[in-house]
Amino acid sequence: MTLLPWILFNLFVVAMLFLDLCFFHRKAHEIKVKEALLLSVFWTLLALVFNVGIYFWHGRQEALEFLTGYIIERSLSIDNLFVFLVIFNYFKVPGLYQHKILYWGILGALVMRALFIFSGVELIQHFHFAMYLFGAFLIFTGVKMIWAKEKEIEPEKNIILKLTRKFLPVTHEYDNGKFFTRSNAKLLATPLFIVLLVIETTDVVFALDSIPAILAVTTNAFIVFTSNVFAILGLRALYFAMAGMMKYFHYLNYGLAVILSFVGVKMVIADIYKIPTWAALGAVGLLLALSVIASVIWPAKNSAEKKGTT
Repeated sequence: MTLLPWILFNLFVVAMLFLDLCFFHRKAHEIKVKEALLLSVFWTLLALVFNVGIYFWHGRQEALEFLTGYIIERSLSIDNLFVFLVIFNYFKVPGLYQHKILYWGILGALVMRALFIFSGVELIQHFHFAMYLFGAFLIFTGVKMIWAKEKEIEPEKNIILKLTRKFLPVTHEYDNGKFFTRSNAKLLATPLFIVLLVIETTDVVFALDSIPAILAVTTNAFIVFTSNVFAILGLRALYFAMAGMMKYFHYLNYGLAVILSFVGVKMVIADIYKIPTWAALGAVGLLLALSVIASVIWPAKNSAEKKGTT
């Protein structure tokens, strides 16, 4: 594949991020659910339009691979939203500044994901056994998610956070949404910069799951990268749209765990039987739908109790 598609796609991403920062969110404001839903629909439609372009450019197979990869990455990113919510609550980040953190956090995530993707593709292409390692890791992660108790996120134990506080003075004020401020000619980091560091380092952990998952679908670096980018670009809007609803989809975590295990098995048995992309896409969609439906039919006990008392 030539460099032209890479150059054009990355220019497109930069243009969209510039548009988002300079026009959609030129003034810091708290994003409401209606605005978040509209933005989420916009990013989703953008990904689907790009998917149609892949279909006419490279054909049905790669279009299916992109769509499957996009759905897997988008569904796995839902798990990230819970962690973002915990981090924002822990640091008491005003809603006014949450979009800014996610914006710059996503820029860093795009760079890190690109490094992970190219490393993973190279490993699989030059060391075939790496595919089995990735598959086994996904199965292990999926099983662990199923049997693990409710996850407890403890931002104060983040190693990067500890090192930063040790070597860089931190103020207690947000100072109008700045990452750094000055006091008596001394440079200080604001809590907003600390939160950004925690978000960035947390994304590295998420990438360890999501990148091997999409490599189970395809090792075409362009498809892997573009589906990841579109999933990440829509993550901010999805966060603000679902922040208040995530607690109601308590079975979703189990659905994501089974999806991870499924794609892990797909990688491990690839040399014996290659599961068709359309079948993988159907399985992922079905697992997501079942986990959401189950959450609606059998709501969490604490949610039901709250409804009963109101």
